[in-house]
Amino acid sequence: MAASTSHDRSSDADTRRRIIRAMAALLQQQGYESASIKRIATTAQASPSSVYHFFPGGKEELAVEAMRHGAGEFGKLLAQGLASSADPAAATAACALLLADDLKQSQWSDGCPVAVTALETIGRVPGLQEAATEALTAWRDLVAAKLTGSGIAPDAARSLAGTVISMLEGAELLSRVTADDTPLRDAAVHLAQLVDAAPRT
Repeated sequence: MAASTSHDRSSDADTRRRIIRAMAALLQQQGYESASIKRIATTAQASPSSVYHFFPGGKEELAVEAMRHGAGEFGKLLAQGLASSADPAAATAACALLLADDLKQSQWSDGCPVAVTALETIGRVPGLQEAATEALTAWRDLVAAKLTGSGIAPDAARSLAGTVISMLEGAELLSRVTADDTPLRDAAVHLAQLVDAAPRT
């Protein structure tokens, strides 16, 4: 009986993860409004009742979890880029290049779920706006820590890190719309120059 219970819990956790990932993918590709419960369930290979079982608050509750999942994935990409070089300019450029490779590999379909969803629902779905703010703050803080470690004063590093995230988000949007990674590769060059020029303490 104990073994069966353990298996059920594992199966439930797997189903919940699939639903979150399915929603995250739909947010990336098509946005919040077009992601119906039926479509989410089909993508996750689950039943609509399973979606409501794990997320009784419905699509909004699920979207918040999916946005946090997507934010975590983007955070991992940022962390990978930032860890790629001791030189903060090269590391920041690497973030843009990794994003370009990732977007190109998805054939321009996997945009940032945070930006897409936040813009689509701003002022209408407070939970998603809060989750987006959390994500953007966490990404900025990741970059700021790298910049501070290179001798840039904390306030300046935080401000510059916000600019880095803004440029990455904007360049990703341009690359996705044009199906061309040039904006992100250009951003890599200019981000490196920007970080290089920042005064050190």
